[in-house]
Amino acid sequence: MSNPIGGISNAIASTGLDTGAKQIPVLQDRGGSASGTSFGDTLKGLVNNVSDQQDVAADYAQRFARGEPVELHQVMAASEEASISLEMLVQVRNKFQDAYRTLISMQS
Repeated sequence: MSNPIGGISNAIASTGLDTGAKQIPVLQDRGGSASGTSFGDTLKGLVNNVSDQQDVAADYAQRFARGEPVELHQVMAASEEASISLEMLVQVRNKFQDAYRTLISMQS
C-alpha cells in the first residue's frame, strides 16, 4: 500500500511565495506546470487506503476466527489502525463540509 499523503510532501517544490513572515509552498514542478497528482486523486487514494486497511483487518479477524496462525495482537492492531484511519477520514470530510458552508455563506 502506498501512502498518498507522503506524495504531497514530495510534490512541494523548494520555492514558495514569499509573504514576508511565512513561506507558502507552491505545488509546481521546476517547469512551472501543475503537479502530476491532483487533489481529487489524492483524496481518492486516501479513501482507497482506508478501504484497504479495513479489508486487511477483516482478513486478520477471519483468519483468527478460523484458527489459522494469526496472533491476537496482529488482529487488534490491524483493526485499531483501520478504525483510526476511518475516524481521520470522517474528520477530514467534516472539515471540508465546514469550509464549503463557510464559502457558501460568504457568497450570500
